[in-house]
Amino acid sequence: RRARSLMDATDSSLEPLCSSFIDNANAPIFGVDTEGRVNVWNQDTAKIIGYSPAEVMGKHFVKEYITEDNQASVGMVFDRAFQGEGTSSYELSIMTKAGARIEILLSTTSQRNSEGDIVGAMAIGQDITERVAFEREYIRLIDTANAPIIGVDAEGIVNIWNQCAMQMVGYSTEQVIGQDFVREFITDDFKTAVKNVLDKALHGKET
Repeated sequence: RRARSLMDATDSSLEPLCSSFIDNANAPIFGVDTEGRVNVWNQDTAKIIGYSPAEVMGKHFVKEYITEDNQASVGMVFDRAFQGEGTSSYELSIMTKAGARIEILLSTTSQRNSEGDIVGAMAIGQDITERVAFEREYIRLIDTANAPIIGVDAEGIVNIWNQCAMQMVGYSTEQVIGQDFVREFITDDFKTAVKNVLDKALHGKET
């Protein structure tokens, strides 16, 4: 027998407790019915996005509050929840009431009634706007640095190739990302030495 979740509770005496738990959670939690219309909107969601529950209830969440470039993918996330399939750590952009764009890390699951039927989707999020802004600034600084900056992953595959590296070596970012750095771009007489340097760096040893 499937274990009941808070949203599946058949004891009506638990409903106020569930609603209070969701409304007072220290994270944005919201829900939509199978038509995509908002039916849950807790205090933290209202605080972050700026709309009160009264302003959003019954509104189509994706059409009203998701940026156009994310609408199709967010719609697919909710569609999966309507089919009983959850999604974890999905990043999306939401427009606040003040017109600002914020970044949310979202996990979704199905809403079910007391009979176990799926009646919508629930989402819990984390505001990662500051983290995303920091990451974008970090990438910008690397890309525009006045020195060639090259990065590889643990397998030696290129994952960073800034503008200065492109100008100096002559290969565009598109041409090198995903390529084996030593094998594809280092001359035979230096392959062993460069690989040793990279191996040391991957083990936390600077050279």
